Amino acid sequence: MRIVILGGVAAGMSAAARARRADKDAEIVVFERTDVVSFGACGLPYYVGRWFDDPGYMIARSAAQHREAGIDVRLRHEALSLDAASKTVRVRNLDSGVETLEGYDRLMVATGARPALPPFPGIGLGKVHTLTRLEDGEAVRAGLARPDCRRVVVIGAGFIGMEFVEACVHLGKEVSLIQLDARVLVDAFDPEITALLEQELVDRGVNLRVGERVTALEGEAGELRTVVTDKGRYPADLAVVAVGFRPATAFLAGSGLGMLPNGAIVVDGQGRTNLPDVYAAGDCATVPSLLDGAPAYTPLATGANKLGRVVGDNLAGLGSHYPGSLGSACIKVLGLEAGRTGLSETDAARKGIACKTAFIKDKDHANYWPGQSDIAIKLVYDPASRRLLGGQVVGGQGAVLRADVLAAAIAGGLSVDRLGLLDLCYAPPFARTWDALNVAGNVAK
Repeated sequence: MRIVILGGVAAGMSAAARARRADKDAEIVVFERTDVVSFGACGLPYYVGRWFDDPGYMIARSAAQHREAGIDVRLRHEALSLDAASKTVRVRNLDSGVETLEGYDRLMVATGARPALPPFPGIGLGKVHTLTRLEDGEAVRAGLARPDCRRVVVIGAGFIGMEFVEACVHLGKEVSLIQLDARVLVDAFDPEITALLEQELVDRGVNLRVGERVTALEGEAGELRTVVTDKGRYPADLAVVAVGFRPATAFLAGSGLGMLPNGAIVVDGQGRTNLPDVYAAGDCATVPSLLDGAPAYTPLATGANKLGRVVGDNLAGLGSHYPGSLGSACIKVLGLEAGRTGLSETDAARKGIACKTAFIKDKDHANYWPGQSDIAIKLVYDPASRRLLGGQVVGGQGAVLRADVLAAAIAGGLSVDRLGLLDLCYAPPFARTWDALNVAGNVAK
């Protein structure tokens, strides 16, 4: 059995490690186009913000460690094409330029995603960065450390953009955040939640510019000086472009793989594609929704690792199944935490799913314990069965853990009525007698 895996980050290496444990005799080869494997890019905003200094913390296991476990890891090798009929992939060694045809019995595509780069005039100027690779983190960290780097512009208010804003505020920079959409985190949270996050940004001195389009990046001597939009000009000593991702699947054109319009490979609950013996997982692929089974593109490390583990079992012939994703995600925005799971009201409208919602503002714990803070919760539920379909939470420290409770409740098929009476932990430092989640469930009519 020869197992070939294209891509050695979260999904690919989870699958390789799992397949090795399940099949001690299989030949397992991983081709990775960069210099590292098992790299967690989620840590980059905190690395550039200097909450920690050792980039090795973002690497779960080195290539050498995987090789010691019997996995043939080949760094700086890029996949060029797939021929499913002959069960081969063409791969190029980026150092020597040599191309080889690699046969497989079972193949996994885990090539991830690449940052979207809009064709702004000046996008190639110095001091303009993305923040997805280890080398990006090193370059941005060095740029922020320069004495003349005072004004930073962040283009895009998704998860990476918002986390990078926090890093810059932490370092004492003057920050402008420019977002094309009318609000931040538009794909993850509903307006009631994002309004609170936006107010936190403004209160902490961030120049928040929503509903504004970047039209050009201007510079001198090849380096960025100004970010130009349809509404203003913003001096910049450094900029990060964080406007989203595109699945890294262009090399698969003509292969016959089924994909979404954005290039994400469609897979089932076992990670199988429409081609025999070809699997996929990670940011290059969809994940099945736990709620309706539909393929969803949710490029998150959690789903990549979990579906990658399932694919590893199936590469070894075990027949494991992934129950489905709720798209659970969270973020820290300065003094606030926000978490979401399941369907947002926006998601439900897009899918044509009937829903009702409840939104409450409450307190996180008893008023006589120090540090009481506001917490807001939004529930999305089915109007007929009253089954919980989604939830969002925003508040101070610990708020995101309540989103985890909502994820478990949705997975268990609980109704908002059950949530209202759910036996949650209580002590004055942690909650009130009626936890905010109970209150939200009881308010849902």
